Amino acid sequence: MTNLAPIDLRSDTVTRPDERMSAAMAAAEVGDDVLDHDPTMRRLEERVATLLGTEAALWVPSGSMGNLISLVLHLQRGDRFLAPHGSHVLNYEFGSAAWLAGGMPHPLEWNAGPGRPTPETVRSLGESGYDTLRTTLLCLENTHNSAGGAVTPPHEHAQLAAAARDSGLRVHLDGARIWNASVALGLPPAALAVGVDSVQVCLSKGLGAPVGSVVAGGEDFIAEARRVRRMLGGGVRQGGVLAAAGLVALDRIDSLATDHDNARLLAEGLAEHGWSVTTPQTNIVLASVPDVALALERLSAVGVRAVSMSGQIRFVTHRDVSRADIKEALRRIDDARI
Repeated sequence: MTNLAPIDLRSDTVTRPDERMSAAMAAAEVGDDVLDHDPTMRRLEERVATLLGTEAALWVPSGSMGNLISLVLHLQRGDRFLAPHGSHVLNYEFGSAAWLAGGMPHPLEWNAGPGRPTPETVRSLGESGYDTLRTTLLCLENTHNSAGGAVTPPHEHAQLAAAARDSGLRVHLDGARIWNASVALGLPPAALAVGVDSVQVCLSKGLGAPVGSVVAGGEDFIAEARRVRRMLGGGVRQGGVLAAAGLVALDRIDSLATDHDNARLLAEGLAEHGWSVTTPQTNIVLASVPDVALALERLSAVGVRAVSMSGQIRFVTHRDVSRADIKEALRRIDDARI
């Protein structure tokens, strides 16, 4: 085991609340959210709805629950839903879309770019006949995690949403890292959620909140989402303690640009050491190596923590890892000849 202090690049979910966030949590105005709607929770939900350009929003404990609630409301049992290959709703939510929402998943090829199908693909698969699966929903992901934090530009998003509408499909956006896409493009988050029926955003990926995501959509949709959240055991009481962390997190969206800069620094350094990497658009770096398991073992031995994804090594930069940490990680990798 190494005695070096670990540099944790496994995920931007490892970020921890700082003193300002912890103080806000301790001082939060609270109430019973199930009975009376906690006042701090209400402020958070209204702020997120404004940022995303929707009528209403609902705090949920996790992004996976937020996606599941949306699919439960958009699908009937046996309905097919479309999602880009490698999407979180397909690969990383333990089959809940099929188990609890009753949906038949259909992955879409990335024929328009990393993490993105073409509008023509959506139109062709959105057609339903009397003796075929009924397709009712398109799920998009921005940024796309397993595509290396790839960003869907607003015009492509709008074209995909329009193709779904033309085919009679509803649209759900998994925007767990929509804040990263917003910063990378220099656009407000609402510009990336145009034409969707629901959107899920995360507060604990990169922004430092210890827990929590938010689902947003129309008022009727959110009223039903609140009921389904309770059915799934997600009703909270004095939720303002957690919502206060979310409000502080939203003040830090612009700081994600630093994470993006650090990801580029890491990618450039790995490339100089002979690694095969793709230039990151946001805060995720994917690297191809001959033996993923061996590379991860050697990284761990020098105190650099990463994970495997899609047959590659994934590094994720975040607010708890500084530029100096990235340089130190590269130095360790070079010294160890990984």
